[in-house]
Amino acid sequence: MALIVQKYGGTSVGSIERIEAVADLVVKTGQQGHQVVVVLSAMSGETNRLINLAKQIDSRPSNRELDVLISTGEQVSVSLLAMAIIKRGHSAVSLLADQVNIQTDNMFGKARITDIAATRLKHELEHNRIAIIAGFQGRDVEGNITTLGRGGTDTSAVEIAAAIKADECQIYTDVDGVYTTDPRVEPNARRMSQVTFAEMLELASLGAKVLHIRSVEAAGKHNVPLRVLSSFNPDEGTLITFEEDDMPSKVVSGIAFNADECLIKVQGVQSGTQNLVKILKLFADNGIEIDMINQVNHIFEKIDYAFTVHSNDYPQALELLTEQKVSLGAENIIGLTTIAKVSAVGMGMKSHWGVASLFFDALANENINVVLVSTSEIKISVLIDEKYLELAVRALHKVFLTESR
Repeated sequence: MALIVQKYGGTSVGSIERIEAVADLVVKTGQQGHQVVVVLSAMSGETNRLINLAKQIDSRPSNRELDVLISTGEQVSVSLLAMAIIKRGHSAVSLLADQVNIQTDNMFGKARITDIAATRLKHELEHNRIAIIAGFQGRDVEGNITTLGRGGTDTSAVEIAAAIKADECQIYTDVDGVYTTDPRVEPNARRMSQVTFAEMLELASLGAKVLHIRSVEAAGKHNVPLRVLSSFNPDEGTLITFEEDDMPSKVVSGIAFNADECLIKVQGVQSGTQNLVKILKLFADNGIEIDMINQVNHIFEKIDYAFTVHSNDYPQALELLTEQKVSLGAENIIGLTTIAKVSAVGMGMKSHWGVASLFFDALANENINVVLVSTSEIKISVLIDEKYLELAVRALHKVFLTESR
């Protein structure tokens, strides 16, 4: 018998019919002899509906009050699923974040989980009840409702799995695993039976939508085995493994991309790290995450900095830097929204020469210019004009991930 945490996303519980189908999957898991804890998102489209309501009141609503509003979506889905499971003759209970003591910091809209007291969950398991927990939400030390931001329910599920020492955390979504790239862009994309944690961490951070970066980070921190499956056609899915030696030998595992990137250039700054520190601290204090960063040194001790941030953070980031233009001694601050990032990821990059040459040759053959470059031991990322994004993905997939390679 295993202890399993199952997370179901918005499309998986997007209607009463889908909730009934999820209830069948949960009950089946229990009938197989496993203990199961369920973590749910709001029904598909509900969070966006609530945000739109808020923006009819104020185009930039209070972050605290917005969290109070959008956290209600999960309360609906968990209660409906509990009803469906009880109807099937099984014991179930729906629980909100404060009822299982999911504690977070107070960064509204982007909160991070700091602790989960597993006492209530262990009590429900001891009494053979299926606990159905609202994902995406928590409470700060003052009792304020917080939400975890993009991919928050994935993160909730992994952190809960760690707190109760689950044997596996299963992420049920509308895709049946992790693919070599998005099959909607490249029809020849293939599902991977396994992918290493390190590769999944890179893929998630670089734009692969199947798992959010914070959930993968949490899995790595707590050593929680992850599996991605489809709630529509459940099978073995893709296992995120920590055992690199068991993986098949390949140079590149996947091509990731992200169209939600914006570029900000801070030009003509006096050389020296003090101004870079100011910029980084400004972003950190406002909860803005920087992705790629580059600097160009000029004569006469001037430097240009280039940063990429998520499109959701772009307006605030540009406004903050513009306000600090004089303080930074910058000659100009400009933004660019028509860019995208494409990346190749693979453990095999550690031991294979010529990957970069193949990568850039594939882009050059399609006349795709590169704006910024970022590399690590197992990835190459470039910033390009967004109109070439799908072309770049297909070209790189053909070079690295055709069956013959």
